[in-house]
Amino acid sequence: MCNLFNLSGKVGLLKNGFFRKCPMVYSARNFTVKSKHYGTNVDKRTLAAERKQRTFSDRSQLKYARRLVVKLGSAVITREDGNGLALGRLASIIEQVAECHHEGRECIMVTSGAVAFGRQKLTQELLMSLSMRETLSPSDHTREDAGSILDPRAAAAVGQSELMAMYDAMFSQYNVKIAQVLVTKPDFYNEETRKNLFCTLSELISLNIVPIVNTNDAVSPPMYIHDDTVVPGTGKKGIGIKDNDSLSALLAAEIQSDLLIMMSDVDGIYNKPPWEDGARMMHTYTSKEKGQVQFGQKSKVGTGGMDSKVNAATWAMARGVSVVICNGMQEKAIKTIISGRKVGTFFTDCPSNATTSVDVIAENARSGSRVLQKLTPSERASAIHSLADLLLEKKDLILEANAKDLEEATKGGLEKPLLNRLSLSAGKLKTLSIGLKQIADSSYDNVGRLLRKTKLADNLMLRQVTVPIGVLLVIFESRPDSLPQVAALAIASANGLLLKGGKEAAYSNKALMELVKESLQSVGAQDAISLVSTREEISDLLAMEKHIDLIIPRGSSDLVRSIQKQSQHIPVLGHAEGICHVYLDKDADQAKALKIVRDAKCDYPAACNAMETLLLHEDHLNGALFTEICNMLKQEGVKIHAGPKLSTHLTFGPPPAKTMKHEYGSLECCIEIVSDMDAAIEHIHKFGSSHTDVIVTENDQTAKQFLSSVDSACVFHNVSSRFADGFRFGLGAEVGISTARIHARGPVGVEGLLTTKWILEGTDHTAAEFNEGKRSWVHENLPLN
Repeated sequence: MCNLFNLSGKVGLLKNGFFRKCPMVYSARNFTVKSKHYGTNVDKRTLAAERKQRTFSDRSQLKYARRLVVKLGSAVITREDGNGLALGRLASIIEQVAECHHEGRECIMVTSGAVAFGRQKLTQELLMSLSMRETLSPSDHTREDAGSILDPRAAAAVGQSELMAMYDAMFSQYNVKIAQVLVTKPDFYNEETRKNLFCTLSELISLNIVPIVNTNDAVSPPMYIHDDTVVPGTGKKGIGIKDNDSLSALLAAEIQSDLLIMMSDVDGIYNKPPWEDGARMMHTYTSKEKGQVQFGQKSKVGTGGMDSKVNAATWAMARGVSVVICNGMQEKAIKTIISGRKVGTFFTDCPSNATTSVDVIAENARSGSRVLQKLTPSERASAIHSLADLLLEKKDLILEANAKDLEEATKGGLEKPLLNRLSLSAGKLKTLSIGLKQIADSSYDNVGRLLRKTKLADNLMLRQVTVPIGVLLVIFESRPDSLPQVAALAIASANGLLLKGGKEAAYSNKALMELVKESLQSVGAQDAISLVSTREEISDLLAMEKHIDLIIPRGSSDLVRSIQKQSQHIPVLGHAEGICHVYLDKDADQAKALKIVRDAKCDYPAACNAMETLLLHEDHLNGALFTEICNMLKQEGVKIHAGPKLSTHLTFGPPPAKTMKHEYGSLECCIEIVSDMDAAIEHIHKFGSSHTDVIVTENDQTAKQFLSSVDSACVFHNVSSRFADGFRFGLGAEVGISTARIHARGPVGVEGLLTTKWILEGTDHTAAEFNEGKRSWVHENLPLN
């Protein structure tokens, strides 16, 4: 997209291979652009074509933008009453522009607000001058119309200097120099003044100054250069400059800006006015979609409406400028856009791929969920059986794709625990297939199962039945085997599903998703489940509360914590950490203890249900069990860390643990001693993550107390923590393990993906009849069968 050059210690953009002090020198004869530095002539049509090809095709590329034009609409910087500026909002925007400037980006601002600022000042003066008139004539109501009788030209004359003084004061806080550039209609008609204008802008940019452009409304409010106006020196028609939208588009195109951000008071472009039914936000806009947009009325402040913004953005886009129309009232909008987040509407005519937008995919998932609900239980089960069979029939294709992922991950230096999670094998696929068949066979009573039946009154029957949650978003890392598991559970519960996998498993996920689609196609519900393979940021998906009902993250603790923190309106089901304990009681059997500890730590160290801390009753410290445990772990290659109490008893021993609340996820663990079972329980509650905790003991009374006292999702006696798994629980598979207190807890299978609804059937019952005594309540609980 761009080459970088260094100018006076500042990183900038080398446009099309060269930088011009004056961007363009027009020749009316041959319509060429001359480079003063290199003395070469470039055909203007060729240059335009090159610029269009270099337009950013994806939001993720916006971080490479080096020359920005930021247009502030009147609605953004003006108070709602139209008198004065919204100073807090404006200060935030200036801070972002200053940050971009210090990052080495070249920034130009096109601003409104002079009339509003001047009106505020003149209204105050006018009201003071009216005081005497009101004293002499109490019936004079001129004061009530003081703001509306002011001439906009006079307001602009007063407001312009005040506005620039304020900009200067704000930008000076960030050590940024600014310059005022006022333009009028003749500046664009006259070839000489037009050339001087853009040379001035180029010179200011080269001097590391931020130009602030505005129309000189004191003498020419507003400019109306019609669409059929011929641009001087080119013989070609330009854009009709009717407001600051078209002005910013013209400036962005002339100075070859990389990005134009047009800030308004709406979130972006909608297919119809946002307040109307069926209005849909268009996150990406191409010129082909112009006919799909219905425009409403323009803002009550300013001169341009949304149709003006779209026309200006489309015109600039056709000339190689990427454009985003966004809500300037959104916090950190400029920085968020540049980071690649899905904010506002992104204008492009060269989208990076032809994939369906994630919004449409989510809507399809909702529709697909309703298709699944209409199917019979046997039809849903047949789709899952089909997927289970495909896993074995096409295992060679799956393993081939997985081998590509493993090769790239190894080259990229992916950590060994993550490589283990990424790896698939014929054995894993066989186990997956068996688990999916279990899900299918147990799915017949999932949806529509009667939970409660109550006779409220004569001929008035109430039923509570199970229904799907709606649309699920499952985000997972490095675990391609999660995809068919979660897909099967979604089918069994008739939920729509969006899957967002890690890039390290891209080939495997794609291969597995094709099998899911094939199995769903057999029952006509192929849209119910989709893999989000676009460059959508997770943070953008988490903001889709209109489309997504539940988020289930499966991955590292950092991933889960990040999603729990970012999701503002969509509930998150899962656990951030798997800090599992095994407590060896004083009455533990040595052989059982060794067997359970080895399995809990060494069977699959990267799993969330692997043991991370071994709690040892202090009586074992001087006995054979402690020595046997340490020797066994060392033979298995486990790195041991000592807890603070254990360290005090050892002269020489393992290094102390940095923290007792840590999930190693590898062949590492911590050993700590406790005085008794109560101390073990206290330790678990203090340092555990409420995932899975185990007691090994031959004392049934102690075991019973431990099982009832430990407040974790899974509590075991004399079994490995590795049993905390949906497949091992007979659930067929799981979407994850939840340590939450509501809805679902522990390994979450189909039951955790269902909710309920109430169905009430009567004849002609009304509430008033019960209030008036014409009907009476019964409230009789009836058997479910």
